[in-house]
Amino acid sequence: MWDLLTLPYLQRGVLEVLALSLAAGVLGPWIVLRGLAFFTHAVATATFPGLVLADGLSFAAPLGAAGTGALFALALSPALRRRAGGHDSATALALVGALAAGVILASDVFSSGAQLDSLLFGSLLTIEGRDVAIAAAVSLLAAGASLALGQRWLTVGFDPGAARGQGLASSLPDAALLGLVALAAVASLTAVGALLASSLLVVPAATTRPWARRVGRWQFLTVGLAAAEGVAGLWLADRTNAPPGASIAVLAGAGFAVSVAARRLRASRLAAPALALVLIAAGLALAGCGAGAAARGGIPVVATTTQLGDVLRAVGGPDFDVHQILQPNTDPHEYEPRPSDARAVAGARLVVESGDSLDAWMAKLVSATGEGGAVLTVAPALTPFRRPGESAGPEASRYDPHWWHDPRNVAAVTIALARRLAALDPPRRAEILARGRAYAAGVRRLDRRIAACFAAVPRAQRKLVTDHDAFGYFADRYGITVVGAVIPSQTTEAQSSARDVARLSALIRREHVRAVFPERSLSPKLAQAIARQTGARSELALYGDALGPAGSPGATYLGMEAANAEAMVRGFTGGRRGCGAV
Repeated sequence: MWDLLTLPYLQRGVLEVLALSLAAGVLGPWIVLRGLAFFTHAVATATFPGLVLADGLSFAAPLGAAGTGALFALALSPALRRRAGGHDSATALALVGALAAGVILASDVFSSGAQLDSLLFGSLLTIEGRDVAIAAAVSLLAAGASLALGQRWLTVGFDPGAARGQGLASSLPDAALLGLVALAAVASLTAVGALLASSLLVVPAATTRPWARRVGRWQFLTVGLAAAEGVAGLWLADRTNAPPGASIAVLAGAGFAVSVAARRLRASRLAAPALALVLIAAGLALAGCGAGAAARGGIPVVATTTQLGDVLRAVGGPDFDVHQILQPNTDPHEYEPRPSDARAVAGARLVVESGDSLDAWMAKLVSATGEGGAVLTVAPALTPFRRPGESAGPEASRYDPHWWHDPRNVAAVTIALARRLAALDPPRRAEILARGRAYAAGVRRLDRRIAACFAAVPRAQRKLVTDHDAFGYFADRYGITVVGAVIPSQTTEAQSSARDVARLSALIRREHVRAVFPERSLSPKLAQAIARQTGARSELALYGDALGPAGSPGATYLGMEAANAEAMVRGFTGGRRGCGAV
């Protein structure tokens, strides 16, 4: 628990939760009383296109979210003012439209430069001072508006006829309430994301509703519960290495379930102690399950991707403790950092990231920790002899981030990393450099064997179709023609349109492509469907963005590229040839 008070990134997370709890406590009862729970969830989720626009056009995310949130609330304001009902349908239709617009923007306009996981789920580990200030400002505005307009909101919500008789039927107070709910939802995005905003703004108020008869007391209880669940959720996330937003949502749901059960049993005198005991027991159980692996005692180094982690472990040997953020068969384009990642970055002597937007989420994590050692971005810039590959689809960046699929790049990067590690451990400099040279030599040997294997396949047969455009470097190196990709983009965050699939299918038939290669870190269903439609085979999977799990052929970088070569040659030749033990 003391970590919440001593670690800077957790301190900011606690401040964010406490600031948001005031907005949740003040607005939550009005949301529940006025039947705005679905609207609250919808307006938070509907900020998605604004977040994508902000990311794609490089302006502040809160501005994009606030803009689309305000438009959403304004469009629904007439329907929400009708007490007779029917506004849920209008809300649902508007939400579907907003989500569709966000998907189109992310997939077709900006080629999914946006980091979808962080936009949809947020992260309390990357909170900045600006985020806390926004949350505090919205909370104070909500508190002031509730004091000034609370009686009108109550009267209009419960007795519109009396409100008209008292001259309180103006639409402005209701519009102010909807606007404040939208602002609070936007302010919560950085903490819990678009999909979990209701866990802060709706669930605590619904939990405390049975235990208060007056709005003032209800708001007071909701502020306290939202703050307690937020801080406890952040602590549990730190102990269990789980996403903080999801931890808060789960804890809020558990609290609501206990509240409902206690109320139904009419055990009002025991309800509060029972709720506290359940939450404490759950916290202790989760904390016991969340004991992380102990450091091995070497010099701490952090690697973002599986490929970099493998190279660093091979070169650093037992002298370095390498924390690898991404795990096997995961997608590096989308990732929400975990508490263990933040701790590792804060204590690392060196942080190595892949660059070229592959792990763009790392920049916020490094900035949020405010500590740690040097940051080394590994990209084609380290290998000036290699011209970056070009993408088959429109990209925000003209650089292909999958540079490791040319082994010559990895050999050069290995030497550069060996020098950086040797500088961190001068007494063992010679050993580290020797390991680096040996590993680089092994990579070069693999490169020559793969080149010889492909040379035995007629060039006209080397036609590649993959899940997404990740093998440009590999194709350039070994004389392979990239016919197309199921996702015509260098990032997996994009989506294929029906027209893209139809064009690719026609191209596969015209080029007599024998195999469509799924990737092990992605769902193979669309690739398999295209293969069935065109008569190609699809059972030969590749390792694209990440290494495979321990014990698999792609568990190491050398094994990954050897397995990819074997699969491609078998696919190109209809299974008649392979590379064997390259």
